[in-house]
Amino acid sequence: MQCDRLKRREFMALICGFAAWPVAARGQQSNIPVIGFINGSSAKSYAAYVQAFLDGLGDTGHVVGRNVAIEYRWAEGHYERIPEMVDDLVRRRVAVLAPNTPAAQATKRAAGNIPVVFFTGQDPVASGLVESLNHPGGNVTGVTSMFGELASKQVGLLHELVPGTTLIGYLVNPENPITEGNVRDAVDAAQKLGEKIEIVHASSDAEINAAFDKLRGIGAGALLVQLDAFLVNKRIVALAAQNALPTLYQTRELIAAGGLMSYGSSLADMYRQMGVYAGKVLEGANPAELPVLQPVKFEMAINLKTAKSLGLKISDNLLSLADEVIE
Repeated sequence: MQCDRLKRREFMALICGFAAWPVAARGQQSNIPVIGFINGSSAKSYAAYVQAFLDGLGDTGHVVGRNVAIEYRWAEGHYERIPEMVDDLVRRRVAVLAPNTPAAQATKRAAGNIPVVFFTGQDPVASGLVESLNHPGGNVTGVTSMFGELASKQVGLLHELVPGTTLIGYLVNPENPITEGNVRDAVDAAQKLGEKIEIVHASSDAEINAAFDKLRGIGAGALLVQLDAFLVNKRIVALAAQNALPTLYQTRELIAAGGLMSYGSSLADMYRQMGVYAGKVLEGANPAELPVLQPVKFEMAINLKTAKSLGLKISDNLLSLADEVIE
C-alpha cells in the first residue's frame, strides 16, 4: 500500500512538476526532443490519460527522461488561457505539439512548421483541422472521439436507466467547440424518444453549482454530462449524489469515483493512440500520411452501489452490456 502511494506521488510529480523545468536547461543536459502537451483540464483530473499517452510513447520506444521530454500546459478549465500557452510552446520550438479539443484549433493556427498530433471530439474535417481523415495533409493529424450515433445511444441508455423520466438535463461547457453539435445530436435523440432535454452550461465550479440548482428547480429526472476536459470533474459526481440525480458520464474513471454509469469511447485507449502517433512523428513520420484515428473501443461501466443509494434497479440488459460493474 505504501509503495502504491509512493508511485502515485512520483507520477503526479512527473506530470505536474516536469513542466517547470526550462526547455533550454533540459536540452543542455540531455539534448532530447520535447513534446508540448496542452490540455484544457488539470494534471490531477487527467492523470490516467497522461499515463495512457506515455504508454503510447513507450510503444514507439520513447521514454520520458531517457529520450524524450514533455512540457505540460494545463488550462484548468480556463480555455481563454490556451492561446498564450500554445504561443509559449511554439516560441520554445518544441518538437511536437499535442493538444486536446479546446486547444486544437489554436495550436494548428500557431504551430507553423511544428508537427501537431491532436485529440479532438470534433469532426476534424468539418472543423478544418485536416483535409480528410485518410489524408490529413499539412503537418497535423491525430485522434478523434467523434462518433455520429453516440448521443443517440447515450440518451437511449438514460431512457432505459430511468424509464419514468420525461426531462433529461444535459450539462455542457459553452466554451468547448464541440458543444453546438453535441447539443443538436442529443436534442434530436431525445425527441425521437418523446423526451425533453434541458441544456445547462458550466465552465467553472460556480456554474456547476448553478447548473445543479437549475436542474433541481425544474425537476430533471436524469442527467447526461458532455465529454469535455473541464467536465471530467469529481465535483459533478458529488453534486449528482447530493441531488439524488441519476447521471450518465462519458468516462469510466468517474464511475470508480462514485458516478452511476458511463458510456463512451475509451479515452485511455485514444490517448494511448495519440502517444503512439507523437512517437512516430518524433521518428520522422509525416503527419500528412498518418490517417486520423477514430474510436474502435467503446465501454460501459455501472456502479451498483451508487444505483442502490439512488433506489434504482439496473436492468439485466444494461448489466449484460456493461464492461465493468462495480459492486
